[in-house]
Amino acid sequence: MSQRIIITGATGMVGEGVLLTCLAQPDVEAVLSISRKPSGHTHPKLRELLVKDFFDLSGIESELAGYTACFFCAGISSVGMKEAEYTHITHDLTLYFARTLLRYSPQATFVYVSGSGTSADSRQMWARVKGHTENELLALPFGRVAAFRPGVMLPVPGQRHDSYRAITWLAKWLRPALPRFICTMREVALAMLNTARHGAPKPVLEVPDIVQLAR
Repeated sequence: MSQRIIITGATGMVGEGVLLTCLAQPDVEAVLSISRKPSGHTHPKLRELLVKDFFDLSGIESELAGYTACFFCAGISSVGMKEAEYTHITHDLTLYFARTLLRYSPQATFVYVSGSGTSADSRQMWARVKGHTENELLALPFGRVAAFRPGVMLPVPGQRHDSYRAITWLAKWLRPALPRFICTMREVALAMLNTARHGAPKPVLEVPDIVQLAR
């Protein structure tokens, strides 16, 4: 079955890595990138929709129909943010997008990228907010829903955005000793695609689960 993928956050590190990997897969027929600014990449399979306000999708709702999966990679750092503000952008925005997509592609697979350490019971604000977001997404009646919790991610070739650029060499060296915390962006993307193709063994996937599912 050909895959038609929606990706959010393609201008960020995770989204860009997922975008480049998806475009290289033979069974990916089309990729729709939804973001606030252009990704900087061109490809025959790629179409981009620029949205000024992710809390108002009324002008593009019909564009969300007919997709087999959505890889929600958009996100921001919680550094310097109060919990209410971070919740609005991380939880409320994600749920609004997901519920809008559900009306137009209810059969789709929805994959949400949270992060290693996420938990609704955490004392850390970001982890608690993302944990609640995961829980509410997993309750939505999509064809499939999965939450990915990657840690440090090594970039894919051609990637322009790399938050770990300064420590990439160190992460590569440490990976054999820290398999629970380090994976590649390509593994994240391939695991997402395999979730869309065949399903995932569990609803919440940590780094070792992601690596195994990518194979």
